[in-house]
Amino acid sequence: MQAKQDEQSKFSFPSAHSILLIIAALIALSTWLIPAGKYDQLQYIKASEQKAAHFIHISPTEQKEYPANQASLETLGMKIDLKKFEEGDIWKPVGIPGTFKEVKANPQGFIDWIQSPLKGIMEAIDVILFVLIIGGFIGIVNHSGAFDAGVSSLARAMRGREKWLIIIISSLIALGGTTFGLAEETIAFYPILVPVFLAARYDAMVALATIYIGSAMGTMASTVNPFSAIIASDAAGINWTAGLYGRLFMLVSGMIICLWYIIRYAEKVKKDPANSIIFAQKEAIEALFMKQTANKAPKFTVRIILILLLFLASFVVMIYGVSNLDWWFMEMTTVFFIASVLIAFVASIREKEFVEQFVLGAKDLLNVALIIGVARGVTVLMENGHISDTLLYYASQLVEGMPKQLFANVMLFIYAGLSFFIPSSSGMAVLSMPVMAPLADIVGAEREIVVDAYQYGMGLMAFITPTGLILASLTMVKVTYDKWLKFVMPLLILLTLYTMIILTLSV
Repeated sequence: MQAKQDEQSKFSFPSAHSILLIIAALIALSTWLIPAGKYDQLQYIKASEQKAAHFIHISPTEQKEYPANQASLETLGMKIDLKKFEEGDIWKPVGIPGTFKEVKANPQGFIDWIQSPLKGIMEAIDVILFVLIIGGFIGIVNHSGAFDAGVSSLARAMRGREKWLIIIISSLIALGGTTFGLAEETIAFYPILVPVFLAARYDAMVALATIYIGSAMGTMASTVNPFSAIIASDAAGINWTAGLYGRLFMLVSGMIICLWYIIRYAEKVKKDPANSIIFAQKEAIEALFMKQTANKAPKFTVRIILILLLFLASFVVMIYGVSNLDWWFMEMTTVFFIASVLIAFVASIREKEFVEQFVLGAKDLLNVALIIGVARGVTVLMENGHISDTLLYYASQLVEGMPKQLFANVMLFIYAGLSFFIPSSSGMAVLSMPVMAPLADIVGAEREIVVDAYQYGMGLMAFITPTGLILASLTMVKVTYDKWLKFVMPLLILLTLYTMIILTLSV
């Protein structure tokens, strides 16, 4: 029996780190096979005391200056309102249509591949620091006993109505995704919510799906998200409200499909735990996340209530800052660091004990932080190998002259494919929209169709793409990638077919 188990263990699914390193190796290899190329770029320079606002036309061989006016944009064939640059809606260099040219190849070799995770960690250091501080924050709250008391109380309050946990939490996260791109921030939710779902007699897969699918669906159908819907619309030369109601319908109807799918699986697991895809890991996951039994759960006290209020206030402040004050990772990280100190003070945690528990909490998320860095390294290889623009150029050649219904659906799959290599929504928007949006004019479609295809294609791929956030999320709940694929693929196929119908009808 032991020999059989040892034999089976040899075929265990690779870790997230290994998967990403394999992908990075394939990307490095592709830089030897795919021609290097670049689009010229246009960068807006704000006015200073010495010089008026102006554009810089950046090409592989030279740089030109243009006055910052609408005529300069029209000369370059860019149908973008000048105000989008002046008001800061477009802050990155934008690709100029019709300027693609092959450049000197810069193939990425063995050393580049080895260094890519390290370079990725350096580029993603703001996200990594945020994750580590979140880990310390969670460690302090957990040490105070507030989590245990809160989880037990919530489980008792929702007894008999557990499915509402799924509906409420996933809908709230989707709301954050559609409004300000709630994604990386959800990493903080897993240590909090997994015990709640386990106490409700679900499995960790239900918790994972509730959080991750809520975020993925919300960002996929972004309505006012400045990092996708607004920046993509601006780069496409249209008002961000164009297509807004269609995306809002997609958000609501898509969430209904997702919630039905998750609840259907959750109720099967609740009825018979053996129906769980991760049933073999049930005891190990429960031992990891459930710190106590319901009978030993601490009671609510004024101190516990105050700690939980500080805990919730941290997320409210973070969400408000991101959506209204232009905060980014440094400000968000600061919020959770200050909250950790305040909670330690309320919980009467001594200085040495605080440092010990904070470091232990950060250590718990170190694995997640490293995965985020390694994933960023894949993008570094793409950029340094100069093949991102080449892939975009060939993709644009595929759709010229198509019937508009076919055009919309092919664009969906093109963006799904490109997002594997360019998982950044804002990066994809400023890189691709000036090139792709004018193609809609040629086939007689509205430009918002390209924006929709961009969002939906990237959103669908986010459910499974290893270069995105899914591997970090899986690591948080100790679920392997193959088990996630087994769970999510039927839903992904259903959503893809539904999205194709929506796109076809919209044109």
